[in-house]
Formats: sequence, C-alpha cells, structure tokens
Amino acid sequence: MIIFSVYLSMSTPCINNNHQHCIESALQRAEKVCRESGARFTAARRRVLELIWQNHHVVSAYDLLAQLQKDDPSAKPPTVYRALDFLLEQGLIHRVSSMNAFTRCDCRHESSDFQLMICSGCKRVQEIHIPDLPESLKQYAQSQNFKTSGAIVEIHGLCQHCQPVQTD
Repeated sequence: MIIFSVYLSMSTPCINNNHQHCIESALQRAEKVCRESGARFTAARRRVLELIWQNHHVVSAYDLLAQLQKDDPSAKPPTVYRALDFLLEQGLIHRVSSMNAFTRCDCRHESSDFQLMICSGCKRVQEIHIPDLPESLKQYAQSQNFKTSGAIVEIHGLCQHCQPVQTD
C-alpha cells in the first residue's frame, strides 16, 4: 500500500473572501513571470487570465470567447487559443484535459507536478499536490516496461457542497 500526503493549494477561499484580491495577485504574478522570462504579457493575454481567475470552475475556450466578445465584439477564436497556449506555456493556467477546458493555476507550489480534483456537480476545481505520486506512477510504469511521456491526474467526484445531505 502506498500512502500519500496531500497539499491542497486551493482549499481555502480567497483572503477574507476578497476575490478581487486573488485576481489582482494572479495578474501581478503573471506580469512578474513574463518580465522574468522576457515574454510579452499583452492586453489580450491579461484579459483571458483575468476571466479564468474570475471563475472558480473550469471554463472552455468558447466560454472565454463569449466573455471576451462582451467587451470586444471583434474577438475571434484564434485570439483566445493563442492566449491560452501562452498562459499554459508560462505555467499560469492548467488544462483540464477530460473536459477540454482550463482552470487557474494557484502557483504556490514549487513543482510542476500537480493533480486536479474536479467536482462533477459545480465544476469547481481544486489543485492538489501529492509529492510522491508522480514518482510512484513513473516507477510503476517502468515495472510494466512502459515508457511514460507524461501523466495527468484528474480526480472526478463531488465536493462537500454538492454531496447529497445524509440524514440518519
């Protein structure tokens, strides 16, 4: 049996429930990451990241496009997809492969190894870090003579708010 410790990076609500503070912190971090890497943090990229952070749940590229078009009716899908690709490359968001959607990256972790817990009810996503899991998966794959090229762990279920109330 393998026992893992779990680091929940998004288990608490925004500081003092100030969601705007979380958004501003994410944008400031993005500016810093881009400045340090020499990448351009354009207005479109900034707006897409802001829209992702406004959601606690997964959001699709077309949902983002619809939100962008409220401000700029001329916004087109390539603008969104280019921004998403950039934000993924910079490690500022996560792709939720099973839902063909995206979610914010809390970025309070040192490692690029992460797992996602996704509520099937409200679609909220919680980023978690189980430090030993990536190495355990790699070792198991090697024991099966399987060469890995990456691993994405998405855990689907119901969060505490969406679980049916148990009555005795």
